Amino acid sequence: MSVPFEISIGLRYLRAKRKQAFISVISAFGVLGVMLGVMTLIIVLGVMNGFERDLKEKILGTVSHLVVMNHSSRSLTGWPELVSRIKAFDGIRAATPYVYGQAMLSSRGRVRGVVVRGIDVNTAGGVISLHKYLQSGSIQELGVTTEGLHGIIIGRELAISNSLRDGDVVQLISPQGKRTPIGAVPKVQNFKVVGVYKSGMYEFDANLVYMDLNEAQHFFEMGDGVTGIEVAVKDIYYAPKLGSRIEASLGHNYWTRTWKDMYRNLFSALKLEKIAMFIILTFIVLVAAFNIIISLIMLVMEKSRDIAILKALGATSDRIMRIFIVQGMIVGIVGTILGAVGGIVGSLLLARYPVIELPEEIYTISQLPVAIHPVDVLIICAVALSICFLATLYPSLRAARLAPAEALRYE
Repeated sequence: MSVPFEISIGLRYLRAKRKQAFISVISAFGVLGVMLGVMTLIIVLGVMNGFERDLKEKILGTVSHLVVMNHSSRSLTGWPELVSRIKAFDGIRAATPYVYGQAMLSSRGRVRGVVVRGIDVNTAGGVISLHKYLQSGSIQELGVTTEGLHGIIIGRELAISNSLRDGDVVQLISPQGKRTPIGAVPKVQNFKVVGVYKSGMYEFDANLVYMDLNEAQHFFEMGDGVTGIEVAVKDIYYAPKLGSRIEASLGHNYWTRTWKDMYRNLFSALKLEKIAMFIILTFIVLVAAFNIIISLIMLVMEKSRDIAILKALGATSDRIMRIFIVQGMIVGIVGTILGAVGGIVGSLLLARYPVIELPEEIYTISQLPVAIHPVDVLIICAVALSICFLATLYPSLRAARLAPAEALRYE
């Protein structure tokens, strides 16, 4: 099969002679610029995707995918039947009741506010990943009374700031108080630390305390009620639609919140940062595109005689234009392919080897997390090729408009 003459001539012009060597050097810098731009974009977005994935795993290990609550009251009664109805929905993986409230934790003369979360030790494991984060103790110990005290599990940061460890006794003070003949007085109860967890999220590790569901109901005087139902879904991105279906089925007294609703600002900020970084790093490819423009303009000036002869032999302006588009796109394609390969290989090396070490006490990870999304790679390559194509248009149009008589007048 014969090669179209536009491609044949474009490739021949790339193999410069001695007097055209400078043009080839500029083209080589164009290839290098496109390669560096594509490679940098892939690696940087891969690292940002890795941080987002790591953050999402930490949040979804502590926060459920979907929460069902009651509009009309603080306490949700009749929850066993509600759990059964929710589990019947297609796409639901697990469901568990929970109690949520605020309290003051007192120990060793120090007092601080904490969030108390009561969980069902038998079903909570299907919704949250507390067992994966435990550094000591177990979830089952929450439901066991030792020395007349119920157990709680605290975060690592809370344990460090209050100098607590397994076996220590702390006081929890309920701000809602307890009703007595003389009025409401703060409810104070002793608990025993039976475990310490580390989720990697400072917000959770410093403020969140777990206790058994029944004891949380008693502590907050909720009777048989719970704050709501936590739900784990099979596809986390299907949670909003599933929440709407649950609301429509259960009635207007119930409402749902998804993990996206709870952390909308955080993930929106990450998305905006990713877009901003993409735009900023695209300027590297734009700089490379200027090299392509310069090299093609110089080539058109150098090859004006050849263009005139081709036109005199019957070559149309469109075919002349395609010759220089092909030459510019060869530079863009080679640079994009090399950049894509370099970016993927570089990302894999960063993911496998700790080339850049991070302080774990600050970032909760010891090396850069990397997650390559094929869609991102395709978008980056498409943008790079589009910029390279646009860079070829002006020099190609200039070559196509060259008049043969004017080009050959002084030959």
